[in-house]
Amino acid sequence: MASAPQQPTLPLFYNDLMPLNSRDHANFKARPVESPQFLQGAHAIPLTVDEFVEAQRDLPIIFTAGADPLPLALMGLNEGVNTYVGDDGKLTDPVYVPAYIRRYPFMLAKLQPDAEELSLCFDPTWPGMGEFPEGDPFFDAEGQPSETTKGILEFCESFEQAGQRTKAFMEELKSHDLLMDGEIAITLNERPEQPFTYRGFQMVNREKLAETSASQLEAWNKSGFLMLVHAHLFSLDQMRKIFSRQVDQGKGPQPGAAGVGAN
Repeated sequence: MASAPQQPTLPLFYNDLMPLNSRDHANFKARPVESPQFLQGAHAIPLTVDEFVEAQRDLPIIFTAGADPLPLALMGLNEGVNTYVGDDGKLTDPVYVPAYIRRYPFMLAKLQPDAEELSLCFDPTWPGMGEFPEGDPFFDAEGQPSETTKGILEFCESFEQAGQRTKAFMEELKSHDLLMDGEIAITLNERPEQPFTYRGFQMVNREKLAETSASQLEAWNKSGFLMLVHAHLFSLDQMRKIFSRQVDQGKGPQPGAAGVGAN
């Protein structure tokens, strides 16, 4: 059996990783999972820049703290709270679903740390894959990838390419020192004197953006960089909507609760 990829830590949602191959998984099929539970309690989801414009209509887009920030879409403001997923694990309302979620349980990974090529892998704990009597096969009778597998591979390859564009976007933000520590204060009507303050994330510094030269802004506008920055800034208004959803669902934050950085 092919050796599993060596991962120091597994990404969000993944419990294990195994390379998909025609020898070990010749009879594997995919079938729908009625109540996927992996999204429950996941409040911050990795996001690529390809998704900023569409995601900002529903979800706040922030950047992680630290020297190597990454973009995240927030489905809740506090740890363990996803305002769009019910107790049955299903989405409760229409919302943009990040590609990171749609990719699961698959991903491209190196089978060995020094390998150059990426292989299509999957989380073997996912209940939607197995030797089922019904479902979409991953390989045909000759052991060749099925249309299902080809579609999955294409999606994962597109995700990796979007990841490279995201990396370039983040490098541009850092090189121009456009990021700052984020903070947002939200009050409840019954407690206007005690706002909930969220910290522990980064956002674009509007003042520094306003100080950017006209020539640089023109270059960013042509490259599409400026559109992505504006999508991020516009999306921050969604934090209050997500907070209201938490309160309406009885999942409002308590003093001292941990979240994007809740005080």
